Amino acid sequence: MKIIISNILLITFLFFYLTPVNSSDLIREKRMAAEIVDTIIDGDAVLLNANGHEFLSIYTEADDAKGVAVILHGRGFHPDWQDTINPLRVGLVEAGWNTLSVQMPVLEKQAKYFDYVPIFPEALVRIDAAIKYVREQGNNKVILIAHSCGAHMAMAWVDAQAAHTISQKIDAYAGIGMGATDYKQPMLKPFPLDKLTVPVLDVYAGNDYPAVLKMAPGRLHLIEKAGNKKSKQVMVTNADHYYVDKGEELTEVVSQWLNTL
Repeated sequence: MKIIISNILLITFLFFYLTPVNSSDLIREKRMAAEIVDTIIDGDAVLLNANGHEFLSIYTEADDAKGVAVILHGRGFHPDWQDTINPLRVGLVEAGWNTLSVQMPVLEKQAKYFDYVPIFPEALVRIDAAIKYVREQGNNKVILIAHSCGAHMAMAWVDAQAAHTISQKIDAYAGIGMGATDYKQPMLKPFPLDKLTVPVLDVYAGNDYPAVLKMAPGRLHLIEKAGNKKSKQVMVTNADHYYVDKGEELTEVVSQWLNTL
């Protein structure tokens, strides 16, 4: 039975990674951008370019910034999403960090994990464009922060890098709610956390999705295998996967860890 399951996962993996890449829903993305750009209170809308496509990001500057956090939202959301993302991108500025919150590729609202995997390559070039932009703004320390599906995209980006180049692009990585997928849609590849020699923060909620909770020990093992003494795993108690009404607590956990770098 285990052999059969393994073969099914291998076939699924080959299908998603070796067949032509599907496209994200650019019409929905454009509509979302139009809806939020005029409602941004903190920060400035910035249009970045990846492979000829302009996408929205929100750049917010702190006084005497310690560095910058590049923030990736979860599945189907946007860079000013009220839960998780807005509290982080605004709260970290108050804690002394510039932030760039990035619009990631989206699909229709009903899309599942397996639907998103083929568009991960679109996310990789956006992450590179975001890092390039913040470096051009004079930020010498770059932290990549990713939530939920954004973490899947961030890990795909890590997987695509040569190990020695990762530390040249980012100085640390924080993953929030890592491992969230859908019913009968297991992760197709393990997270390459053991490839990250930069400091890693793994944050999950006490009431997170079962897969996120189940995978926590395995993620910690990979983080410890990478060997960075500043890496850490933290559970935010009484929070759910989306940190509804717990944005301040999440921001405090991330901010405290950033101060150790």
